[in-house]
Amino acid sequence: MTEHGAAAGNYKDVILFLATAGVIVPLFKRFKISPILGFLGAGVVLGPFGLGALAKTSPWLAPFTIDNPAEIAELAEFGVVFLLFMIGLELSWERLKLMRRLVFGLGGAVTVVPAVLMAVLAHAFGQSWGASAGIGAALALSSTAVIMPALAEAKRLHSEVGRATFSVLLFQDLAVAPILVAMSLAHGNSGDSGWAVAWKLAPAIVVPAVILLVGRLLLRPMMKSVARAKSEELFMAASLLVVLGTGLAAAVAGLSMALGAFIAGLLLAETEYRHEVEVVIEPFKGLLLGLFFLSVGIGLDLGRLAQQPVLIFGAAIGLIVLKAVLTAAIARLFKMRLRRALEIGLMLGAGGEFAFVVLNQAMGSGLIGQEAGETLIVAATLSMFAIPGLAALGEKLGKSRVPTPELPVMTGDEPPRVLVIGYGRVGLMVADMLDRHEIAWVAIDSSPRAAESGRKRGHTVFFGDAARADFMARIGLATAPAVVVTMDDAEAVEAVVAAARQARPDLIIVARARDARQAARLYELGATEAVPETVEASLQLSEALLVDLGVPMGLVIASVHQKRDDIRKDLNRPEALGARVRRARDRAGR
Repeated sequence: MTEHGAAAGNYKDVILFLATAGVIVPLFKRFKISPILGFLGAGVVLGPFGLGALAKTSPWLAPFTIDNPAEIAELAEFGVVFLLFMIGLELSWERLKLMRRLVFGLGGAVTVVPAVLMAVLAHAFGQSWGASAGIGAALALSSTAVIMPALAEAKRLHSEVGRATFSVLLFQDLAVAPILVAMSLAHGNSGDSGWAVAWKLAPAIVVPAVILLVGRLLLRPMMKSVARAKSEELFMAASLLVVLGTGLAAAVAGLSMALGAFIAGLLLAETEYRHEVEVVIEPFKGLLLGLFFLSVGIGLDLGRLAQQPVLIFGAAIGLIVLKAVLTAAIARLFKMRLRRALEIGLMLGAGGEFAFVVLNQAMGSGLIGQEAGETLIVAATLSMFAIPGLAALGEKLGKSRVPTPELPVMTGDEPPRVLVIGYGRVGLMVADMLDRHEIAWVAIDSSPRAAESGRKRGHTVFFGDAARADFMARIGLATAPAVVVTMDDAEAVEAVVAAARQARPDLIIVARARDARQAARLYELGATEAVPETVEASLQLSEALLVDLGVPMGLVIASVHQKRDDIRKDLNRPEALGARVRRARDRAGR
């Protein structure tokens, strides 16, 4: 092979992965199947146990196989790192407090009870107690990466089942890091003295504490400094540095990189940079998590499945049935209706992505034998392929005309809030008026200084670019009753109005304009109301003058209102998008 041919061959695996992400996965989404299953299936086909096995007799298949699964697996580990970072980023102490009964009550019971029972069964089949505990913990975890998108596609995130399922998954995600730490410390400690065990346990306590301390002192100042540069590339680099840096710090101490990233997410969750970091990291998380599932599919030994079909299929079915029944029973103890409990059980019955992580770590440390571990990984993978079908069956069983009791909202940060775009003098005044009328709001500003100032006042203010649809979606645009744009940058105001109107055709959008010309432009872009500064200043001057000249206040106010309406009608022409939106709202109001 020539030098250029060898160099091209080095990129073949990357091209195959991108082809999977760009071609195969969209086909899965078109048929409303989780794209994660697309990555898993592609991994099975492209791996050494799929086309790779056939390539030995059919060389023309070689270009369509993954040559270096070990290298893919090493890079794929970052998928779990980024996933745990995003999980930490989505948490807050207030949110945990609101959800504590379902997260730590229902979630804890649904995780611990199946884990204990499966550990007992594993021991009955000849595994040591240490191996049994690892098996029970691994198989008790369900798939956040598959279940949450399935709930979102079915628009059931805010249902009783969605909230309860989310709570269980949240507890399990929180439990992953302690499970990994405990397993890394447990193996080989039986003959150690108390001091030796304490010395091994020390990094699990000291390193997270150091990351928390250093993070609280340095993280916000660093992000503030980068945000002031107003460079998306630098902000992206800083965000990646936080994820990988904290992960590497944990790895150097002998802990999981995912644990370090999770702590970093928790630290950033309480800052004004949280949502902007989410938007920046999301593409990396999606691709790397897809690569993680591709690597899982690559490692799926179809030969083992062919040799032991009864054992593996039996283990997969047994896992689903056991977890589904136990979960449904526990949900009933938490006073959920039978249909809802059965739906939750079916959603959570299959294995999850973290089972691969836990089992691989257990096999790597020698805690679980290679034969048993690989068999269980195949069984867990097969159960994950069943999640879409289980979700559909659960939804069918869960349909009922009986109204369900309201639970605290768990999949969002707050109830619907007005979005105040721009936290300068005008935005602060608008926010004060909203407070006076007890209307909830959240502010967004592209200045880190303004965001920090709002936080010091005790207000909910986030740093970010409000013209980005993905950022606004994370702030709560989907449920916001209105958006008020108060910035003095004309181009930025127009960009925000256009993006908000495109995302929400029914939204109330009130925008600040410099003059009548820009107000007309904002109406064209879809603003419900555009308030030109020059016109309002003229009207206020006229009002003050007329009152001082002795004209009765009532007549002055009426004439000012009439003049304002005349100007609005002149600027917001009937063919303008803003006028069409207003007419549609008026018809809906009738």
